[in-house]
Amino acid sequence: MISVENKTGFQDAFDAQRRYASQIALTTVDQRLERIRRLQTWITVHEAAIQQALYDDLRKPASEVMLTDLMSLHVEIKHTLRHLKLWLKPKQLPTPLPLIGTSSYVRHEPKGNVLIISPWNYPIALTLRPLVSAIAAGNVAILKPSELTPHTSALLKRMIAELFPPEEVIVFEGDADVSQTLLELPFNHIYFTGSPAVGRVVMTAAAKHLASVTLELGGKSPAIIDESANLQQAAGQLAWAKCINCGQTCIAPDYILIHQSIKQPFMEALREKLTAMYSPDGQPVEASDSYARIINDRHFGRLRDLIDDAVTKGAKVTLGGKMNPGQNFIEPTVLEDVTDNMRVMQEEIFGPLVPVLTYSTLDDALRIVNQREKPLALYIHSRNRQHTQYILDRTSAGDTVVNETMLQFVNSELPFGGINNSGVGKSNGFFSFQEFSNQRGVMQRDFGTMKFIYPPYTDTVKKLINYIMKFL
Repeated sequence: MISVENKTGFQDAFDAQRRYASQIALTTVDQRLERIRRLQTWITVHEAAIQQALYDDLRKPASEVMLTDLMSLHVEIKHTLRHLKLWLKPKQLPTPLPLIGTSSYVRHEPKGNVLIISPWNYPIALTLRPLVSAIAAGNVAILKPSELTPHTSALLKRMIAELFPPEEVIVFEGDADVSQTLLELPFNHIYFTGSPAVGRVVMTAAAKHLASVTLELGGKSPAIIDESANLQQAAGQLAWAKCINCGQTCIAPDYILIHQSIKQPFMEALREKLTAMYSPDGQPVEASDSYARIINDRHFGRLRDLIDDAVTKGAKVTLGGKMNPGQNFIEPTVLEDVTDNMRVMQEEIFGPLVPVLTYSTLDDALRIVNQREKPLALYIHSRNRQHTQYILDRTSAGDTVVNETMLQFVNSELPFGGINNSGVGKSNGFFSFQEFSNQRGVMQRDFGTMKFIYPPYTDTVKKLINYIMKFL
């Protein structure tokens, strides 16, 4: 339970930010750029501390911290620094002929008070990337990082306290009760990254205040491999994407759909790639310093139960399966002969488990994909352009990547985000800046008047109205 004192503290911080929001809204482009550069410098200077915090929370290798949290964050920062002046310029719009004498444009203005609730799997990137966009758009912000990564959350709190006054940006640590209490406040915008189940809670809370939301969720993202695919390339990409951060990635391929004619050579290639990545010298995966761990014993138990449920119902573990509960360690585990009645095909896995299904025709594969909620990502491995187009035309997903995996998140030119159950709204670059902005339409009369269509509606006025209608 949240104490009365803590609730008062949340309210006081929110009220202080609301009072200050109007001043932040008036900051110049250069002032916003300076704030973002300040953040960029802190991250660079404290790189080792960030790596240590993520190791303490997830036993995450330093190189993986660089590749995931920090690379994507630096890409987003640099892209914003390069383009913010252009984004903030009013965008002139064309004038319809019946409205001649007027001009119109769109200006991006801040939404105001924003709340950013971030997850535990990539706590640096998924807290600070949206913050960069919130600052760029001219907002004040309250950040709520995950309690499951206490070392990283404490580091984020220290970072923000050193960089910003609390009336501008502040961090509140704590469990789900803290999030729930913050959600009771009338924010102008809420940016949430997490599960669809919690996303529904956030959206319900936002609806009470008619606040806009960005929901970065997840779901079961399929990888379709057709008979024309480069199997060595596909196996390497999928092994990496499924096991980085120990599979705890919202855009990781959740299950593999492969043409039955190439299943065996692909499985051999997948085994070779996983061995080369995590057992190059014959040592067990558990000894690898390149492999992270499951976040906590609860999630470890959930993944173990998924395997047990699948095996009980007829699935086979054909690769991996070793576990160490004391370390929350699960090695990459391939499951074959899986069916829809198994939990592993009903829930987002969020771990290093790889269900492999076969299909005989593309329509068979698409039926498996389309009977589920729309995924956050869909991966296609094919050298047949007709097959790729066929899949794109008959599926829906937040993003689709062909002959690659997971790189869509670091492409700041590409909108990133889900659809329906996998998300609401888009992020990356301008799209994220836009999420934190109100697109305010402005129209003004430059010359002339429309008084000739005012009442009374004489025959002459009626003729003029009919004449105008011809040009619409």
